[in-house]
Amino acid sequence: MKELLLIAIGSALVNNVVLSQFLGLCPFLGVSKKVETSAGMGAAVIFVITIASAVASLIYDFILLPSGMSYLQTIVFILVIAGLVQFVEMFLKKNMVSLYESLGVYLPLITTNCAVLGVALTNVTKAYNFIQSVVNGIGISVGFTIAIVLLAGVRERIEHNDVPYNFQGSPIVLITAGLMSIAFFGFSGLI
Repeated sequence: MKELLLIAIGSALVNNVVLSQFLGLCPFLGVSKKVETSAGMGAAVIFVITIASAVASLIYDFILLPSGMSYLQTIVFILVIAGLVQFVEMFLKKNMVSLYESLGVYLPLITTNCAVLGVALTNVTKAYNFIQSVVNGIGISVGFTIAIVLLAGVRERIEHNDVPYNFQGSPIVLITAGLMSIAFFGFSGLI
């Protein structure tokens, strides 16, 4: 149990996928304009990464590894992720139309979000078992959600501040993300 807790905290805070490993920056910067939209994107990423971690672990352990086809892991993981994202997109389009419309093009981009593929490959690289893979997936996706919601909150407050003309828009967002990344490096001694 202690090992699973260390994996979860380590993947969410210490090795935050966005702020420490710099994976998944496209939706991180693109969807973080409003807290509600960011929370919705975070929930979608939590679902996709958690299920992708579980399915990828099962496929790798019970199909690819025994049959000697582990060299196909990247292709198989991409197909699993694409299928899961299609499922999430259909679910949101039918049940949560406003969230589906606010996420726009960034929802299908979860398929190409390198954070999702990075989790599956990290689980294989670190030789995590099924439970460890799922816990790592949950931790990484929660860390992504924390980062995107924090950036959205800061961006909403920045809109009402007097930002110099040359720093308005993307420059101040990138500076803010950089400062958040520096702040998250403070967790590096935690584990």
